[in-house]
Amino acid sequence: MTGPADPAPIRREPPAFREVTVAAVVERTPHLRRVHLSGAGLLGFRVDEPGASVRLLLRRAGVLELPEWTGNEFRFVDGARPPIRTLTPLRADPVAATLDVEVVIHADVPGPLSEWARTTEPGDTVAVSGPGRGYPVDPAVRRYLVAGDESALPAIEQLLEVLPPDATVDVVIEVAHPDARLELPDHPGATVAWLDLPPGRRPGDALVEAVTTRAIDPEGRVWAAGEAAAVQRIRKHLEAVGIPRPRTTVRGYWKHGRAVGG
Repeated sequence: MTGPADPAPIRREPPAFREVTVAAVVERTPHLRRVHLSGAGLLGFRVDEPGASVRLLLRRAGVLELPEWTGNEFRFVDGARPPIRTLTPLRADPVAATLDVEVVIHADVPGPLSEWARTTEPGDTVAVSGPGRGYPVDPAVRRYLVAGDESALPAIEQLLEVLPPDATVDVVIEVAHPDARLELPDHPGATVAWLDLPPGRRPGDALVEAVTTRAIDPEGRVWAAGEAAAVQRIRKHLEAVGIPRPRTTVRGYWKHGRAVGG
């Protein structure tokens, strides 16, 4: 005899979606676009830590519909999954009610978010929910390794702006195209290595090779983000060389081979 089925797991409800308007679109590189968002829904919207996240709700069939929280996920009234993507909030002004996000344009594996960033115009509406947890900076740490691909550029920019100025910061960034490089915020202790992904290699290979061949200070901190399988390889390497997990932050932002959005 079997008992009743276990109840469905209930997750903490995320912040409600706020309707916003596209105010401007700026091409930072041929592969990266910054979208300025504004609107009364962003009044009081604060992002207090670097590397945080926001959910971006795109329109369905040209119409912005706000979904409902089911206890586990957001769904439309008809049960369909809403087109939600996760991004790093680059800059938020809770008084001016503005928010900047940046999206990588994936020409080879297009997805809803990439297509939105490529075609959106001022006046278009979307919605945002957040922010999610960011990266708490320990002001006592004096050595950092920061590694990522193009999808991690907004977070890397934020980290360079807030990491202690007397810290040594080793920055490693993999790009699929040389013209994806851009000017990063100045940090007096930072050295930046741009890695071009060789033709035919899997995204993340150059980044993994760079990280795994570096001598990593066990007292320092490691922040890495990018293609999911690549950063998982980085995580395993850090564990193998004895870097305590509390001193590492490793985040998968997208998956190679899947129709991605940013």
